[in-house]
Amino acid sequence: MPLTEGQPLSFYEILGPLGAGAMGEVYRAKDTRLDREVAIKVLPEHLADDEERLRRFEREAKALATLNHPNVAQIFGVDQVDDTFFLVLELVPGETLDDRLRRGALPVAEAVEVCRQLAEGLEAAHEAGVIHRDLKPANVRLTPAGRVKVLDFGLAKPTGPSAEEESRADSVLSTEEGRLLGTPTYMAPEQARGRPIDRRVDVWAFGCVLFECLTAERAFGGETLSDVLAAVLQDEPDWTRLPSGTPGHVRALIERCLQKDPRLRLRDAGDAWLELTRADAPEATAAAPEASASRQTIVAAAAGWIVAAGALAYSMWNLAGTGAEPATGEAKAPSVHARVLLPPTAELAFGAAQLG
Repeated sequence: MPLTEGQPLSFYEILGPLGAGAMGEVYRAKDTRLDREVAIKVLPEHLADDEERLRRFEREAKALATLNHPNVAQIFGVDQVDDTFFLVLELVPGETLDDRLRRGALPVAEAVEVCRQLAEGLEAAHEAGVIHRDLKPANVRLTPAGRVKVLDFGLAKPTGPSAEEESRADSVLSTEEGRLLGTPTYMAPEQARGRPIDRRVDVWAFGCVLFECLTAERAFGGETLSDVLAAVLQDEPDWTRLPSGTPGHVRALIERCLQKDPRLRLRDAGDAWLELTRADAPEATAAAPEASASRQTIVAAAAGWIVAAGALAYSMWNLAGTGAEPATGEAKAPSVHARVLLPPTAELAFGAAQLG
């Protein structure tokens, strides 16, 4: 039965429910030894004898134990009281990204920053040999301080020699009740087909989340489960839904993440992080040659004016020299002045001297 407010659980006091899902029930609790609030994730009693669920619960604990990153919610411990198995997790303040998107799309700059942090946390998991497998806005939390935290590694699986074997036995369909393992709207095509998977399924889900942050709409949707899976396998997102202010490299990143053939997909979350970290690089790079070309144009124009002025002065001197004064017989060259006005940004260099 569900835990109730005030109920003790080992050294923890239950303060109230936080949520529930297929992988467990989550409660807010107080650690009476350290006098701090934590999140308690409980495997329901009716699943305590389910070997598959126990294996996943243990896998989640081990996966989180390998991670220590500011963009991933931490685990503090794992325990058992009678038939109740539970994890003690970091209590992350704020709201889920899913709750935030219910109020509308994020501004482009905010969406880029949220997903940049998300990619950083995802990269840390992959480097630790952990595939999340259920990345979605509901499993991402935004703190009041602007920190992004990846939550709920309940479907996480390790990479390694046994990964392919586990993928076959524990892929899209679970052995109980025909339930899907994961959320169909964020599943990569190979995951939806029940094929062996690797970290690229998280890259696909990341692309779905980035698209949704910018549009407040899912990249792949439908009225029924069959419709959703058909869209994932066959359709393209409605790219016209992206806001007009979406930078070209951000759209290109989403397209690379959502390649249906995993061989063509972006291979690493770290590459996504790098793209979003260098968000201003394309604009800056494009501006530099333009500015350089502008300076070259100014210098060339100025040089042309100087040459023209010199030629004019020389011609006038020759014309004046064709007439000699009676008293001396010497040609008298008139004074010729030429002035070239340059734009304030022009720079001219003559030998070691520079005019600017």
